[in-house]
Amino acid sequence: MVASTRVLLVHGLWYGRPGMLPLAVRLRKLGWECELFGYSSVFGRAAENVERLADRARKVDGDRLHFVGHSLGGLLILKMLAEAGGVVPGGRVVLLGSPLNGSAVARRMAGNRVLKPWIGQAEALLDRGVEGLARGREIGAVAGTSSLGAGRVVARLEKPHDGTVTVAETSVSGLADHLELPVSHTGLVLSRQVAETVDAFLRTGRFRRSCD
Repeated sequence: MVASTRVLLVHGLWYGRPGMLPLAVRLRKLGWECELFGYSSVFGRAAENVERLADRARKVDGDRLHFVGHSLGGLLILKMLAEAGGVVPGGRVVLLGSPLNGSAVARRMAGNRVLKPWIGQAEALLDRGVEGLARGREIGAVAGTSSLGAGRVVARLEKPHDGTVTVAETSVSGLADHLELPVSHTGLVLSRQVAETVDAFLRTGRFRRSCD
C-alpha cells in the first residue's frame, strides 16, 4: 500500500532540505511518507554525499523506497544507485530538472573564477552528468519549460529550458518516461501539477498527462 512506502527527497544545489518541503507537503497529502535528505551541495565531496545517502537508504525499514531528486539531487541519487544500488531497497526514481547530460550553466560557472566558488564540489557531478542509469529501476524525468531563472544570465541556453537546465539536458536513453511541464527550475519543487505527476509515476511507473 502507498501508506507503507517511503519517499526520500533530495534537494539540489543551494536549496537545502527546506527547499524540498513544499513538494513533501503535497506528497504527504497524497498519501506518501516523505523524508528530506540534506547534504552539503557546495562544499561536500560527491563521494561523501553518495556514501551518506546510501547509508540513510539502507536504514529504511521494508523493501521499498522511492527517490525524488531535484536537479543536482537527482544526479546524486543516480550515482548512489550505480554504486550501492544492490543494498538499497527497491523503488522508483523521479528526477526533477536534473541535467543528466551535464549542465551548460555549471560548466560556465566552473570556468569563471568569480562564479566557480558558488558551484564548488558540485562541479564533479554537474559537469558531465551521468554515464548510465541504474538497472532494474523505473526512472522518470520531468523537465521545465518556463524560462525564468538566473541560469540564462550565466550561459546561453538552448530552448526549451527552465531558466537553468535545458530540456535536452534532462533526457537520456533508458528513462521509463520523460515529461515536459510549463514550470521553472524552482517551480519544479513548488508546483501542484508537478507533485501530482510525481505521485502518478511513483504509483504506476508512468507520468500522468493532461489527456489521461
